[in-house]
Amino acid sequence: MTAEPRQRGESSQTLDRGLRVLEALAEGESAGLTITELAGRLGVGRPVVYRLVSTLEDHHLVARPTDGRVRLALGLSRLASAVTPIVRSEARPVLRQLADDVGATAHLTIAEGDEALALVVVEPTWTDFHVAYRSGARHRLDQGAAGRAILAGRAGRSGVVSTDGELQAGAHGLAVPLSLGTESTRVAVEASVGVVSLEPLDPDSVGPRLERAAEALRAVLR
Repeated sequence: MTAEPRQRGESSQTLDRGLRVLEALAEGESAGLTITELAGRLGVGRPVVYRLVSTLEDHHLVARPTDGRVRLALGLSRLASAVTPIVRSEARPVLRQLADDVGATAHLTIAEGDEALALVVVEPTWTDFHVAYRSGARHRLDQGAAGRAILAGRAGRSGVVSTDGELQAGAHGLAVPLSLGTESTRVAVEASVGVVSLEPLDPDSVGPRLERAAEALRAVLR
């Protein structure tokens, strides 16, 4: 009668360790990590890491080239590409309300390396003129309200970040940091939610709307 709970516990521990391997590789350098380095980060023996890496290799989630260093593999890209449409579907209604409330183009932006990636963009439905901004657009993290808000969140700062004309002449941006993940998630997604307009935006009036949108996004994307 006790065998099944024990097996579930062992499977859960193995899954947890496998996820921690992926997280450690995501946090590490692009050159990857050695088995010894992974063992040190997980606090387990090398044989345990060898078994974990072997299983992850079988599923094409990690690769171990001839140099012996473990790296993330293309299998993760396939998983990410499957998740992205779901994220867009869940986020779009929140951004739609924000865009129409403010009368400005709304966006959910995430950090990818040292770049900010506009993952979801929604333009307002009732304005005559607004900023044209496409999903998939990238820019440096230290440029634009969206990227600067991500950097602010990384530094533990909250509140509204404002920029004028940094990415597009005559455009005004506001954004707030947004960390996506649960308490059990060791590596949260660094993100921001913001708006960009051809007219100056008042942080005092728009800021609370951004914060409400951020809370709504945390709820639907947790």
